[in-house]
Amino acid sequence: MIVIGELINGMYKDVRKAITGKEADVIQHLAEDQVKAGAGALDVNTGPYSKNPKEDMKWLIECIQKVTDVPLSIDSTKFDVIEEGLKLAKNRAIINSTNADEERMSRIFELAKRYNARVIGLTMDKSGVPNNKEKRLEVAATIVAKAIDYGINVEDLFLDPIVLPVNVAQSQGVEVLESIREFKLLSDPAPNTIVGLSNASQGAKLRSLVNRTFLVMAVASGLTAAILDPLDKELMDAMIAAELILNKNIYCDSFLDAYRKK
Repeated sequence: MIVIGELINGMYKDVRKAITGKEADVIQHLAEDQVKAGAGALDVNTGPYSKNPKEDMKWLIECIQKVTDVPLSIDSTKFDVIEEGLKLAKNRAIINSTNADEERMSRIFELAKRYNARVIGLTMDKSGVPNNKEKRLEVAATIVAKAIDYGINVEDLFLDPIVLPVNVAQSQGVEVLESIREFKLLSDPAPNTIVGLSNASQGAKLRSLVNRTFLVMAVASGLTAAILDPLDKELMDAMIAAELILNKNIYCDSFLDAYRKK
């Protein structure tokens, strides 16, 4: 399971303040803490309030890479910001993200090919987020086909069925879980699957409980990656235990510590 830490995002007040004031220690502590907690990659997003996202992305990446070399997920809607991140990334990056829009797919896959990056593909198109697994599968197939056209290995593609908040779209949880299972059948080798986990509990009470329950169910459905808060210890413990029960890790009495030391 690839855990991508979600906390270096300008939508969070402390991160937004750190970007504005160029408080490198705040960003570096967040990076180190997430990696120590089990994140194998870090999402980097300047947030919607950035006045100069290209420069802010450059500053964030430079700060992070002074303290860790884990792969970075370059998270932006702007092509020039994504490319700036790809230029600076020391290790193989992930582009977050494209959807099934023809123009965006072309631009993103061109960048992925040029910089040998992996790509997150959101299974939505101009009509929005699908409301059933059949439409999600159709959109996912479009993204996979386009990636192959650009010479992108399917194993380097992460398909995101798009988790919606349980408090307003309760029926969609089942559709997402079934989509994760069926995305595996699109090709051989299969694409990776990913979710933005915190969306599941957006606006709900008991957010951590909703998140960790959904994550365990998604892992059992074949999920291979998630963007989440690795500092939520109960969430991470649940994920580690789920993978253990699925025989993905070797049991020992201290399996939680063993996982984190890998």
